[in-house]
Amino acid sequence: MSERLGLLSDSLQTTGSGAIWFHAVSVGEVLSIVELLRRLRAERPSVQLFVSTTTLAGRATAVLKLKGIASGVFFAPLDYRSVVRRVLRQLRPSLVVVLETEIWPNLYREIKRSGASLLVMNGRISDRALPRYRRWSWFFKHVLAQPDAILAQTEEDARRFVMAGAPRERTKAAGNLKYDFKPPESGIARDIASFLSEVNPQKVWIAASTMPPAGAGDVDEDDAVIEVFREISATNPGLLLILAPRKPERFDVVAEKLARAGVAFARRTMLAPVSLPGVLLLDTIGELAALFAKADVVFMGGTLAMRGGHNILEPAYFGKPVIVGPNMQNFAAIADEFHRDKALVPIERPAELGPAVTRLLAEGSAFGVRARALAQTKRGVTERIAGEIWEAFSAGVPSPPRKLSASMVFIPLSWIWRAGHRINVALSDATQNTLKTPVISVGGLTMGGVGKSPMVAHLAAHLRETGHNPAILTRGYKRKSAEPVVLVPRGGKASVILTGDEAQMFVRAGEAHIGIGGNRYKVGCEMEQRFAPGVMLLDDGFQHRRLARQHDIVLIDALDPFGGGVFPLGRSREPAKGLGRATVIVVTRAEPGQHNTGLERQLRQFNQTAPIFRCRAVPRAWVDVNSTLSLPVAAAPFKKVAAFCGLANPRSFWSTLEELKLDLVFHWAFDDHHSYNPVELQRLLAQAQTCGAEALVTTEKDALNLCDGATEIVSPLKLYWLKIGIEIENEEELWAQIGLPA
Repeated sequence: MSERLGLLSDSLQTTGSGAIWFHAVSVGEVLSIVELLRRLRAERPSVQLFVSTTTLAGRATAVLKLKGIASGVFFAPLDYRSVVRRVLRQLRPSLVVVLETEIWPNLYREIKRSGASLLVMNGRISDRALPRYRRWSWFFKHVLAQPDAILAQTEEDARRFVMAGAPRERTKAAGNLKYDFKPPESGIARDIASFLSEVNPQKVWIAASTMPPAGAGDVDEDDAVIEVFREISATNPGLLLILAPRKPERFDVVAEKLARAGVAFARRTMLAPVSLPGVLLLDTIGELAALFAKADVVFMGGTLAMRGGHNILEPAYFGKPVIVGPNMQNFAAIADEFHRDKALVPIERPAELGPAVTRLLAEGSAFGVRARALAQTKRGVTERIAGEIWEAFSAGVPSPPRKLSASMVFIPLSWIWRAGHRINVALSDATQNTLKTPVISVGGLTMGGVGKSPMVAHLAAHLRETGHNPAILTRGYKRKSAEPVVLVPRGGKASVILTGDEAQMFVRAGEAHIGIGGNRYKVGCEMEQRFAPGVMLLDDGFQHRRLARQHDIVLIDALDPFGGGVFPLGRSREPAKGLGRATVIVVTRAEPGQHNTGLERQLRQFNQTAPIFRCRAVPRAWVDVNSTLSLPVAAAPFKKVAAFCGLANPRSFWSTLEELKLDLVFHWAFDDHHSYNPVELQRLLAQAQTCGAEALVTTEKDALNLCDGATEIVSPLKLYWLKIGIEIENEEELWAQIGLPA
């Protein structure tokens, strides 16, 4: 996890089936999304969830509460275009969710420019902030036009957003996530529970989230609480006060106040028995929520001081009577409902706090019962908002913004590349050759990393299983042989030097005849004479227009559909309008049940007729490089692994390992089609052993590029490669589309 503002480590990168970035500023906002994120993680484990905060306390709470749920926690970037763009390039989110009232102009604009969806969730505008928003509505209306939806806490909050300039049709009330509070599953910390058992208080008063004065003449809530405690102690000898300051920087200050007042107290961080009446100073973050279960009465801080109030729903969940001061502007709608139902006790001045606490310690159960009943009727917001999030997620199309400096240099070069592409197209179309055998091309817009070779292998296997005689035409990229034509019959063998790594995978699979060479028409003619294939699969053939084909199957990466632009600005070989030639489009890295409505809308701008299918890579087996023994992925003899690969898109491999629940202690990416030498393998071994890895793992293509004696070099660790398969949704329809039986 990143430790510095706006700087992200490699661990904060999208590797799965997309990412959602939640921007939650404060501790309260972080706590409000814990249950939501837990639900999202359970529904789609492969979608990565990132959380940013702007405060130290917020980050500490996120790290503690979201462990095992969030893929990363980091400090929010400064609202500068260059900084925001860097984060977007790193995370590649399909959706960004901004909590409550964080309105950052550059953040909003760059999110939308990146292709991601943008939601404002749990939105609210306080009484104090409303005049400012109305006065500056001419400015805010341009910013608030960016979100795809603003999900306000209440109808009143929705109305206020519209007054501030938000589009009415995109603003609605969706409820308050804080109504769906759940106590921590771990409950009260063991040492605190032991402390409470030993002290054995007759009554417990919690002063929650107390605040210092907002300005001159305002109330210091800690002083007020300590004074009241001293007053009522004589009549409540068995009373324990749990005093929980809101801000960590106040912990030492409040400890000094207690000492000066002569009050017996213990700090949570230095637990020791305390005589009653006494005080437990809760000088930690994130432990208050569970302690509400032990309270007999709660005073909610931030309500006597002019701080706008804090959330009263947590103590209400436990059925505890709650005292609040007059400042509940930040939770006005909730406070109004609780007032109407007589589910809380309002006070106006610090002098009223003592009598209110005394009364509720004696007879506060009715208030607690009403508070719990009201809180229960408002639950269910998490489920509704989760639906909104998945809908917005499916509409997002991650297309990270380029570095401005790179754009200035590469734009002219991109124009030259485009011109060369147009010339090549014209020449290819004029000299196009046609084989006697039907040809199905499998290709993509981008340079590698979209899964073309696994798709070709999958189609070849299906064709063989259904009685066809398939052949594969491939150029044999980076092969070391100068032979113009290499033919390998189905089930035959050939060296990697002759074939290259990707073609070698087809050879070893043994599902089709293989023809390798730069002039694929010539190779195809020789294959027709020797093997008489029933159908030919043209590997990586979308841009190879010198050879005619009956079908163009074009693969699009759901997480990087257009490669960031045409080369050298990005990895795309040609402009997206080239998709008009496709007869079938297949979106790769698409998870089951995950729709890509936004991407499909974009694809339809370039091709209105080609059917769109979705597929995903599926790990099939682990193969021991030394013995070629295959093991089911569930029977892997390791958990902690060090991974390396030379792929155009290494993130897809890291993602697969994470989905297999492996502990990825480190990963190392090399250039695509990299050939590994002994020194590199020795370095990998040293790093793997330092990190405690139980095995080294890589891909099939990389296993073919290992130097001689690789398994001995990495000994005593074993070396495995992961066998990958393809699953296509509605595959029968795909075969029908290209005129072949399923």
